[in-house]
Amino acid sequence: MPFTPCNTIKVAHMTHRILIVEDNADLAKLLVIHLSDHLFEIDLAFDGNEGLEKALAGSYDLIILDLMLPGMDGLAVCRQLRTRPPYTPILMLTSKSSELDRVLGLEMGADDYVTKPFSIPELVARVKAIIRRVSELVPPMEESPPKRIRAGGLCIQPEKRTVMLDDRQVELTAKEFDLVVHFAKHQGRVFSRAQLLDTVWGYGHEGYEHTVNTHINRLRAKIEDDPANPTRIVTVWGVGYKFAEVA
Repeated sequence: MPFTPCNTIKVAHMTHRILIVEDNADLAKLLVIHLSDHLFEIDLAFDGNEGLEKALAGSYDLIILDLMLPGMDGLAVCRQLRTRPPYTPILMLTSKSSELDRVLGLEMGADDYVTKPFSIPELVARVKAIIRRVSELVPPMEESPPKRIRAGGLCIQPEKRTVMLDDRQVELTAKEFDLVVHFAKHQGRVFSRAQLLDTVWGYGHEGYEHTVNTHINRLRAKIEDDPANPTRIVTVWGVGYKFAEVA
């Protein structure tokens, strides 16, 4: 049967919806086949403008967004989505491997990225990890989510995904926000890099622990009075990091 890219691909008993914004029809078909096998409902868009329109009109659990797209590119789509509620996780696909492209994607609000060519099992694992992590952040219906978390002079509002420091809003990327919330919820507890990678990123791969270091350094630059001598997110030498309450 010929591939029909304009239609939504549905499989019975779906629990999560994913929007794939990818202009390569062959790759899009491959992603649909493999993600549908894992009982995801897939919708497709083949350029940035269509992707943004569908993302704003639909209700998705995850958006898989190519960086290089006809019309509006992936960075512009990501930037637009991050200016409006609701918050939808974004996994960015890029054929570029430079650190600058990865950093730009994360700065625009992407939750994670995969560099082409990529392993399909790894991408599926990343997708599952992001959705699992976001699902775990949503409390049961009978519980009321915390309106604010106060820690180390920070005021964190999980529902609005905002962080205030001394009446000043701190602009954080999606992953930086998840990281500071995790630390603030477990003040005083020491986490290894591997534990943070598994809990906050949702996956653990040897060789990726430098990602934790990079994000913590960037987070310190935004919330510490003196990033070179941090008092909020402190290093426990030989073990990892912890969030220390600041009076």
